Amino acid sequence: MPAPLLTRFLQGLGLAEAPVLGLAVSGGSDSLGLLHLAVEAGLTCHAVTVDHGLRPEAAAEAEAVARICAGLGVPHQVLRWRGWDRRGNLQDQARRARYRLIADWAQAQGIGAVALGHTRDDLAETFLMRLARGAGVDGLSAMQASRSHLGIRWLRPLLAIGRAELRADLAARGVAWADDPSNDNPAFDRVRVRRAMAGLDPLGLDAPRLAEVAGHLAEVREALEAGMLEAARRHARIDAGDVLLDRAVFDLPAEILRRLLVQALAFVSSAEYGPRGPALRLATERLRQADAVTLHGCRLAPGRHGLRIYREARAVEGCTAAPDALWDGRWRMSGPQNNGLQVRMLGIEGLAACKDWRATGRPRDSLIASPAVWQGERLVAAPLAGWQNGWTAATGRLEEAFFLSVLSH
Repeated sequence: MPAPLLTRFLQGLGLAEAPVLGLAVSGGSDSLGLLHLAVEAGLTCHAVTVDHGLRPEAAAEAEAVARICAGLGVPHQVLRWRGWDRRGNLQDQARRARYRLIADWAQAQGIGAVALGHTRDDLAETFLMRLARGAGVDGLSAMQASRSHLGIRWLRPLLAIGRAELRADLAARGVAWADDPSNDNPAFDRVRVRRAMAGLDPLGLDAPRLAEVAGHLAEVREALEAGMLEAARRHARIDAGDVLLDRAVFDLPAEILRRLLVQALAFVSSAEYGPRGPALRLATERLRQADAVTLHGCRLAPGRHGLRIYREARAVEGCTAAPDALWDGRWRMSGPQNNGLQVRMLGIEGLAACKDWRATGRPRDSLIASPAVWQGERLVAAPLAGWQNGWTAATGRLEEAFFLSVLSH
């Protein structure tokens, strides 16, 4: 017999104490089940609903969630997204916007963790969708129970609970939920997979078994990440935001090397994810032949002592920021005064004005893509190229940031 829902919820939450917990509640059965279990557990919660403005019913559903939260004594806020330009992948854009809106809301509320209502069924469906795409270990391990992104810890405490169990629990509580019509639209991969799963049950490939396999692969992923972290500490270091890997990395097992390169590229480019598999495999083959390659907005340049990964100049052309704001997602400049100044890449002309740049020991192309302070067309400072002029360029503790990023994806 499976453990009671509340026990499995608390085990999935994995929190030693009961902090203020953010809850993403859409009004569907999964997220409403999450809400009621959190309240039953006695946790201090704040709920949030994102109205994407894509369905006329969405506003009424958000109001219904607000009423339920009020009845439970849970503070609730509705966030609205009106950013779709009718181009591109709607579901992907809506998902990204939802995470950004919720992360901003949580940080404003002083909330460090937000729980999502993904269930064992979601885990199994995601496994099959990624299997169809030929995913590797990371993809097939599907959803993580805990993940850091956008400065927030995202938790999925319902991954050991089935959707039918949650609905039965809500029905027993007398709670009604809303059904999104898109959940029955066969135009979406997830809906087709959900329907196909009914035919897999007789083979023993039901949602619990698929989720179990995804859990086994998650353990494999954790072991590979630990091996990659050890390799990073032995073979990687940071120089002015560039990642330097010694030549011994090419003797590492292929999967450890792949993961190390993915993490280094994501770090240098400030990207959420690394490059796709085929492009990275081709790049790795060329690197083994000592060819320099451009990938993921970065330049990978082999040398006598190893491999340097730095920002590609074309990737930061036109990137500007105020001196006290982040530039290219990483760099923050500090100096004597900010009025009328702008941060943008150093560029060829700027580097020519830095007479001592060679003394830094850094490659010319890396410095060209580095941050500099400008007043119009006049270069004020280029700290990474050896011309401080009272300014510094910092992006926190770079070594720690890189090694921590190894464990956060």
